Amino acid sequence: MSWTLALDTSTVVEAAVMHDGQVAATGTVDDARAHAEQLAPLVQRLLTESGIAPGDLTDVVVGVGPGPFTGLRVGVATGMTLAEVIGIPVHGVCSLDAVAAQWANEGAPAEFLVVSDARRREVYWARYDASGQRLEGPHVGAPSTLPALPLAGPGAALVGEPTGPARLSAAYLAASSLPDAGLEPLYLRRPDAEVSHQVKSTLPRTRSSVSRTR
Repeated sequence: MSWTLALDTSTVVEAAVMHDGQVAATGTVDDARAHAEQLAPLVQRLLTESGIAPGDLTDVVVGVGPGPFTGLRVGVATGMTLAEVIGIPVHGVCSLDAVAAQWANEGAPAEFLVVSDARRREVYWARYDASGQRLEGPHVGAPSTLPALPLAGPGAALVGEPTGPARLSAAYLAASSLPDAGLEPLYLRRPDAEVSHQVKSTLPRTRSSVSRTR
């Protein structure tokens, strides 16, 4: 008997509890800027709905992006911490792969793209075949640079008219057929805010005096 918790914060907050491969509970928080505040309460609610305690979980699966720095690290850190506390395995999955798996299950075209919003007028994307296998990516770039293929994913509308699933389902993160992506978040670019390593003086500035010879 297995109980899997799946988490993804690469866009909004997505979570699901799976029991022996079947969905026991699932939930979404449609706020791309409330990951830290909303993820833990959502997980607790889903565990309660499933009738289990955190200690009953047998493994955790987290979406490692690609995604913006702040939101993505919340989900990855939460999944890793929870798994360590309970003493169970944790696996990382490319978030775009989960959308591709969903479309493949529904009958995808021969090739397609999965796209999510990277902000700064850019998108994250990857190319897949009909089985959901990733052929290229993930990459980050301007929407105008993407190949002209059918589109799916939460950022597909930024590129063109979506014809596949428009959002990630956390349940597909737990699919055993998805390749292990490791636990290093896929940021694909530098964060918006970075720590400055330049040493700055805290002493008040004084106007230098220059002696003039008359």
